[in-house]
Amino acid sequence: MRKRIIPPVQKNTPPASEDWLDLDRLAQVEITSEDAEHPIESALLPDRDSGWRAAGPGEQTIRLLFAHPQQLRRVWLQFVEPVTERTQEFVLRWSPDGGQSFREIVRQQWNFSPQGATCETEDHRVDLSGVTVLELIIIPDINRGDAHASLAQLRLA
Repeated sequence: MRKRIIPPVQKNTPPASEDWLDLDRLAQVEITSEDAEHPIESALLPDRDSGWRAAGPGEQTIRLLFAHPQQLRRVWLQFVEPVTERTQEFVLRWSPDGGQSFREIVRQQWNFSPQGATCETEDHRVDLSGVTVLELIIIPDINRGDAHASLAQLRLA
């Protein structure tokens, strides 16, 4: 029998093969809040490791405003929650008209559990033209607990 050892799939980092958009150059970001030790740049820019965290509990919004309409083929998201057991819901939507109207891409719930599921990775293949706004709404605990929203990484291609 022939065999070989292969490395495990690393889901903590976005796939390196993609041509990710330079969000620092292409977009302005609006957020409802942020913890000073976990600013939004930590989730949106490469080579940052702390991710974004809201300053307080409750629903949060992260909105990317593009100076020029963008073509999106892929949206890669990662959420990490190693401590609190909770059910999170997020909605990802986009606008072709500067935020006057929105179209939903995905609405997803995820159960975090410190004993098992501590990381949610979403990889959505899309075909969107003329994106002027991309909006991520996070409800960190659908049971309205005291959980803080967080986002480890967001990458767009």
